[in-house]
Amino acid sequence: QVQLVESGGGLVQAGDSLRVSCAASGRTFSNYRMGWFRQAPGKEREFVAAITSSGRSTYYADSVKGRFTISRDNAKNTVYLQMNSLKPEDTAVYYCAAKIESRSSSEYAYWGQGTQVTVSS
Repeated sequence: QVQLVESGGGLVQAGDSLRVSCAASGRTFSNYRMGWFRQAPGKEREFVAAITSSGRSTYYADSVKGRFTISRDNAKNTVYLQMNSLKPEDTAVYYCAAKIESRSSSEYAYWGQGTQVTVSS
C-alpha cells in the first residue's frame, strides 16, 4: 500500500503561482510513477501531469503545458506541482496518484484525498 497526502492548495488570484505537494509513505517511493490529476465541479477528473520514477521524463496535459511543472524528490518521498500563471479555469481539487513504474501502462492504483485550488479572476 502507498499512502498519499496532498498539501499546499489555497485561494489565489489569476496570474499568481502556487505549489502543491504530495507526500508518500508505505512503499519505496522511487519505484513509482507519480501523477497529478484534477477535478472541477461538475466535470470529470482529468490528467494534469506525470513524472517517471527516476524523474527523467515528464508529461503534461496541453492545457497546462508551459505553465505547470511536475518534479519529485525521492529522498523526501515527495512529488510537487508548481503552477504558474494560474487561470480561473485551473480551479479544481488536485489529486496525486501513484502506480508502480514497471506497470506504467496500467491505471493509477493509489490516490490521495485531494487539495483544493481556487483561482479568482
